[in-house]
Amino acid sequence: MEVVGVCAEPSGWSGSMPGLWRQRLPSAWALLLLPFLPLLMPAAPAAHRGSYKPVIVVHGLFDSSYSFRHLLDYINETHPGTVVTVLDLFDGRESLRPLWEQVQGFREAVVPIMEKAPEGVHLICYSQGGLVCRALLSVMDNHNVDSFISLSSPQMGQYGDTDYLKWLFPTSMRSNLYRVCYSPWGQEFSICNYWHDPHHDDLYLNASSFLALINGERDHPNATAWRKNFLRVGRLVLIGGPDDGVITPWQSSFFGFYDANETVLEMEEQPVYLRDSFGLKTLLARGAIVRCPMAGISHTTWHSNRTLYDTCIEPWLS
Repeated sequence: MEVVGVCAEPSGWSGSMPGLWRQRLPSAWALLLLPFLPLLMPAAPAAHRGSYKPVIVVHGLFDSSYSFRHLLDYINETHPGTVVTVLDLFDGRESLRPLWEQVQGFREAVVPIMEKAPEGVHLICYSQGGLVCRALLSVMDNHNVDSFISLSSPQMGQYGDTDYLKWLFPTSMRSNLYRVCYSPWGQEFSICNYWHDPHHDDLYLNASSFLALINGERDHPNATAWRKNFLRVGRLVLIGGPDDGVITPWQSSFFGFYDANETVLEMEEQPVYLRDSFGLKTLLARGAIVRCPMAGISHTTWHSNRTLYDTCIEPWLS
């Protein structure tokens, strides 16, 4: 709206009060409406306060960076300008390399990203990648991870026959796979690094060179430091569901697992939680654990499902 100033006297103006009011009426109304101009004008799109934190994506077993093209599209649409890095390491069969070897490689890749992001970063880690990321949080003294989003990851281990296992160990079933996985040779395969047989707990604790260590289930010199490092994370977002079809039991995505009778004990019933061996109990007490179960999603579609993204991932990427 244009604000009209004091008008010049028109010819023949009589100088009467009614004439003066008529000449100044537009200006008077304009002045009265000035406070309401912001309400009358179209609202500009609300800008995000500050830039979004960088996002680092770590893939799972037999995956590659290409698998996450849909996830990248979702992030670019909802959080434009976000720097997203899908780490292109240990793709395909290379993902079978021992997990500690992968942790070292991914660590070298994420350090420069973190150093350029003083406000922090977010981690989205899928399936086996969720264990890689949890180990990264344990061994990195100065990580600055705000949200660690564990996407259908066997955080308490795996105990189930899947196509992956049948391809790798065609003659072994889950009931006797411990004979392979709990040997020095077996621990050279990533899957065996988190194979968790509830019927052979002693063998698991003695032989597991990865999961038993990051869980704090076995004493080691770095246990206190790793727990302190893990607790630097701002938020732990756990995602999984009953129709996953690969993670067994599916509650492993939420730190639940079988007891010796193959009854699933939830996170709060697990010894690692009760002892707070690596910080789960502390994180839950400070409200830093988010659990987002979703039904109807199979294992290979977690990172491409838009509803899942909108519900369980997008809220934590600010």
